[in-house]
Amino acid sequence: MDRDSVFWKIADGRMPPPPCARTLGMTFGRVDPAGCIEVTFEATPAFLNLAGHVQGGFLAAMLDDTMGPALVATLDAGEFAPTVNLAVQFHRPAKVGSLKGIGRVLLRGREVCQLSGELLQDERVVATGIATAVIRRIGADTWAAGQKPA
Repeated sequence: MDRDSVFWKIADGRMPPPPCARTLGMTFGRVDPAGCIEVTFEATPAFLNLAGHVQGGFLAAMLDDTMGPALVATLDAGEFAPTVNLAVQFHRPAKVGSLKGIGRVLLRGREVCQLSGELLQDERVVATGIATAVIRRIGADTWAAGQKPA
């Protein structure tokens, strides 16, 4: 774990979060540097489908933004871990309001990592997921505009 990595700069407020995290209303809760994280999201009316429930794509994005940071919190500066596979199971509809995400690193290899996560609303499981991510080294020119590490 490198406290100068991008994750910790965002978690500590030294760097702004990516636009997708801001859209989802993501905030960090508990972070265990060994690979477990709790985050919260704020589902807005803009996330609703025709049935009046949070659309599944938003829930999948929330799970991705739960599991990924559990791994990214363990990385060194200059490393990133894009998701290469994501599987989501929807258990019950979500509504406008706060959702809690819990993400875990199940297996961390030198490059390939297995992750799991769950989303809860009102202490009930809304969706679960598993993901595969790969650890990559990146250069400063790889970062999106405005997201370069300081």
